[in-house]
Amino acid sequence: MKVTLLQPILSWEDLEWSDPDGGRIILHGTLPTVIFPLKMRPREEWQGIALLEAADVVELWEQEEIDEAESPGVNLNHSLLSGGALAIYLDDVTELEGVVSGRFPDPEPRRLHRNAVRHQRPVYFIEPTADDDEWLEHLGNEAKVVSHWRKLLGMISLGGKWRKRMKNNIGKARNPPKGITKNMASASVLALTWWQLSEWLINDSISSYRDNRFATRLRGALADLRAQHGDDATLILPIHMPWRNAIFSALNEQQEVEEITSSPTVSDDIEEE
Repeated sequence: MKVTLLQPILSWEDLEWSDPDGGRIILHGTLPTVIFPLKMRPREEWQGIALLEAADVVELWEQEEIDEAESPGVNLNHSLLSGGALAIYLDDVTELEGVVSGRFPDPEPRRLHRNAVRHQRPVYFIEPTADDDEWLEHLGNEAKVVSHWRKLLGMISLGGKWRKRMKNNIGKARNPPKGITKNMASASVLALTWWQLSEWLINDSISSYRDNRFATRLRGALADLRAQHGDDATLILPIHMPWRNAIFSALNEQQEVEEITSSPTVSDDIEEE
């Protein structure tokens, strides 16, 4: 089922955004490190994929796969030892019975990316490149905010912040599709709490700039795909479920279209999981 309006933040249905110039973007909500059962994977036809990442994320994924082959679980252990909200999330989500989690590289974006590569579909990396001066300024502003002494001091009480937000978020959970363990709802609450604390580290103006810039580039990716497939062009966007509504809203509000082209894809002959 696809919907075209904003929905509860932890809804399992994908969001579908229609571009006034033609084509659509399917915002497929994912949970970090969680493998979705077949029933929860996208069923819509799509011709291209957008990733809210820089192009070098593929090298990171490939390295994580090499590391996992040599030492299963090494990336999870490293993330747990790194501390912060992600470590708390991983510690909790990996304890949920029936939820396959703690997997690296992030399973759902990587699976869809591999699908695109295998079928030679366009792949669009939405994060601007390192030679983009405006983006570099944004990253510098973000680093300043994150490293402010008030934020660093607040990290001392991260556990308390986590418990408080978890308590407030429980009521936002939605039951997963029939036949799927209800612990997936618990996983979604954990993901929301992790996302909120990640966003807490930066201010609203920085997150707003990021989301609006991504929206212009998503529209540009769809425009490029539309040149090949016309108004039937469909771009799939795997995105953290708690982030989905913000990007959907940015797309609705964004009038600009930033030109962007896809990266070349060469099939790696890897079977889909």
